[in-house]
Amino acid sequence: MAELLVVGSVALDSIRTPFGEAADVLGGSATYFAYAASFFTQVRLVAVVGADFPGSHLDLLARRRVDLAGLQVSSGETFRWAGEYGYDLNEAKTVDTRLGVFADFRPALPSHFRTTPFLFLANIDPELQLDVLRKVERPKLIALDTMNFWIQGKREALQRVLAEVDAVVINDTEARMLAQEPNLIKAARAILGYGPKTVVVKRGEYGALMATDGRFFFAPAFPLESVFDPTGAGDTFAGGFMGCLARAGTMDEASFRRAIVYGSVMASFTVEDFSLSRLLRLEASEIEERYRGFREMMHFEH
Repeated sequence: MAELLVVGSVALDSIRTPFGEAADVLGGSATYFAYAASFFTQVRLVAVVGADFPGSHLDLLARRRVDLAGLQVSSGETFRWAGEYGYDLNEAKTVDTRLGVFADFRPALPSHFRTTPFLFLANIDPELQLDVLRKVERPKLIALDTMNFWIQGKREALQRVLAEVDAVVINDTEARMLAQEPNLIKAARAILGYGPKTVVVKRGEYGALMATDGRFFFAPAFPLESVFDPTGAGDTFAGGFMGCLARAGTMDEASFRRAIVYGSVMASFTVEDFSLSRLLRLEASEIEERYRGFREMMHFEH
């Protein structure tokens, strides 16, 4: 089992879906990622929160043994995001964004974080992602996420960081935008040409696609009867994916395929309730049971 470092956002979210709403609940890309990954390995987190951030939320992460030595607490307000979903839960409408202290975030890595063997650069400014890469000793595996804002506004910086990472984990809309290619297979191939050896495309309720040099792997989403809130599902997927790889310590094709399924398993739990509520009730035995369900669902005789 190897340690895993995530650099990203910790936030307070307000969410409305056709099935309910929640105000000022725990959110942020690094939060979802770290909590999910903590079921597999030791996680180290680098982020920033404001003086208004509830200590009880930090306790939730600490109870999962997430190392919070890299979490900065600054004077000012915590990053807040408000969004709503219609019945198409694949797409969120942003109602309000208040960056607060996140606007001036400069990742600071404690000395013992710099030698972490697995690194995930969550959805932050690609200039900051590059800055983190300059501060760490070369990890065994570096993966990143990004979003349309950076793809459109900082493409040059993003392409510089893409040339230095091993894997990219993004959603289908972002993949098409990044590659400037509407066909998802062609888009994945184009992104491989930017430098990473592996491209993982998150497709929400339609599953996940992984592309490597000349090979593809697809995992469906787990069929669910109750979906309440898809916020953080992609970050939870990434946490399960990277956590599984860090736990195994191997990076062959079989390990990556298994990690894709575990990522899908973790995302399937997240959407069953608002914020991290379902993950807070989650037991390791449930993860393994749903993983076995995935294997049975995907199995067929030759």
